[in-house]
Amino acid sequence: MIAELPAIDLTVHHQPRGVSDRVAYGFVKALRFFADTFFATRYGHRAVVLETVAAVPGMVGATLTHLKCLRRMCDDKGWIKTLMDEAENERMHLMTFIKVCQPTAFERFVVVAVQWVFYLFFFALYLISPKTAHRVVGYFEEEAVISYTHYLAEIDEGRSENVRAPVIAIRYWGLAADATLRDVIEVVRADEAHHRDVNHGFANELVGLPLGDVAPCPPHVVLEPNWKRAA
Repeated sequence: MIAELPAIDLTVHHQPRGVSDRVAYGFVKALRFFADTFFATRYGHRAVVLETVAAVPGMVGATLTHLKCLRRMCDDKGWIKTLMDEAENERMHLMTFIKVCQPTAFERFVVVAVQWVFYLFFFALYLISPKTAHRVVGYFEEEAVISYTHYLAEIDEGRSENVRAPVIAIRYWGLAADATLRDVIEVVRADEAHHRDVNHGFANELVGLPLGDVAPCPPHVVLEPNWKRAA
């Protein structure tokens, strides 16, 4: 375990207020039901599929925010970089869990199908109601924190093997050379708690509500673009 891992509040839950919050919460709970039914306790396989979906909202939100700011010729208040970082972070979660649990051919098909359906759905939702879209992500991340907490319990109780951490995870989060899967899951869970609070905060900001506290993001390597490395 890295010493810098921040403590997170696992009990955080945004109580739905109004119709859009209830729709967002109901939608996420429906997704949770299907994930629980399909994957059961196969948390590694669940992570591979769901992290593919989780990397979509940040990219969609950043794209549409960028275009809106261009049209209105206004400042983005840091939203674009924040959302792009979220998308990249979720992609690194996926790259990590692929090393832990190789997806089956059927799961790869599910990834492609679900990603396209979810991308089109979320794109339309963000155009209609950015507040609802960010609330969906906030609730999605609440469920991710719960799922990774269950995954940790599976390891602690001996039902899942605590294998060595993939090299990609050790490099990205700066883990110890002898880090294990349990260490990886803890930093991933902390990432998800951070995204949870950021997206609930964005949803609140859009309707003038208090932003709330944000769980600190675990330290990780900043993946610089090629043009910066070449400069």
